[in-house]
Amino acid sequence: MRSSSRSAMADVRASRQAAIRAVLAVDDVPTLLVTHLPNIRWLTGFTGSAALLIVGQSRTVLVSDFRYATQAPAEVGEFADVVIDRANVWDRARRILAEEGTGSIAFESHVVTVRDADRVAGLVTGRAVARRDIVEQLRQQKDDGEVEAIRRAAMLAQDALAATLPVIRVGMSELQVAVRLESELRERGSEWHPFPPIVASGPRSALPHARSSSRTIERGDLLLIDFGAQFEGYCSDITRTMVVGAIPTLQQLEVYEIVREAQRVARGSIRTGMPARVADALARDIITGHGFGDRFGHSLGHGIGLEIHEAPRIASTSETPMPLGAVVTVEPGIYLPGWGGVRLEDDVWLAPDGPVLLSDGDTELRTLDT
Repeated sequence: MRSSSRSAMADVRASRQAAIRAVLAVDDVPTLLVTHLPNIRWLTGFTGSAALLIVGQSRTVLVSDFRYATQAPAEVGEFADVVIDRANVWDRARRILAEEGTGSIAFESHVVTVRDADRVAGLVTGRAVARRDIVEQLRQQKDDGEVEAIRRAAMLAQDALAATLPVIRVGMSELQVAVRLESELRERGSEWHPFPPIVASGPRSALPHARSSSRTIERGDLLLIDFGAQFEGYCSDITRTMVVGAIPTLQQLEVYEIVREAQRVARGSIRTGMPARVADALARDIITGHGFGDRFGHSLGHGIGLEIHEAPRIASTSETPMPLGAVVTVEPGIYLPGWGGVRLEDDVWLAPDGPVLLSDGDTELRTLDT
């Protein structure tokens, strides 16, 4: 955790743990073992790669190993008791739970491996109770500090893209573009890449989750770039599509403007409390109305935060209401195999008074190297 966010973090960690305890208090298993590292970070501020977190009704304990003997206490401060074990963190967790008199424990069943599920079962003499998404449900509602971190991550991403676009030329490979973009992201302070940037050109832009390849960008190609930045652990996720080396064709303009209109309407109309399927339909109905409904095969978007894919999922099959305070992507697309694809994506905060763009929303069609 950067020093600039320590004071903000100190204001929220106690309340976050209290919220977990409130959820557990209505359960018959009042102790939660947290193993998912983003959840541990959200609750304590610990940014390391190995830890177990025990959240009980009266005490929170972080168990980690020798590598984090200095880092863990510095990051966690007074918001958890830090225990460093040089041999076996699972055995130390078992002993702590025995000392606390904990007979049963809940665990994050959606993230543990089979091996770790066996370890969890050996931690207590009573029940090990599977629970899903206890922390994730609370993480959906972003506080002011989280929203600002995502906004900063979006600004970093936008600045990196702006520095990359002028150097893109016909004859470059997708990988060369990706390397330049990744370099610009790091130069501007992105801690890492939330996911490997997608740079897909020509017919490959019709692959929604293409891997950047050695394909050479040709004159007149559509070029789809899906990427993000990371600031204080929080992610942004942005997609832009452009044309390289030529004036756009009529078909490129037609498809692009349909996607642009669908995205504009959806990002401006999505609301807290709206069922996910209704939010998805904001864009899908426009695309379907133009005859491309079967060419928009993925959901409209997803939550972002400490992870690049979080709840909620904005899908046509979901009745889940859009939660207040969530930050979501809005990313409709049209994909025509053998021809290419267009996707536009921005990050939107579901604020009490309506949607707020955290990325720049600049979806004007660009032509590069003309």
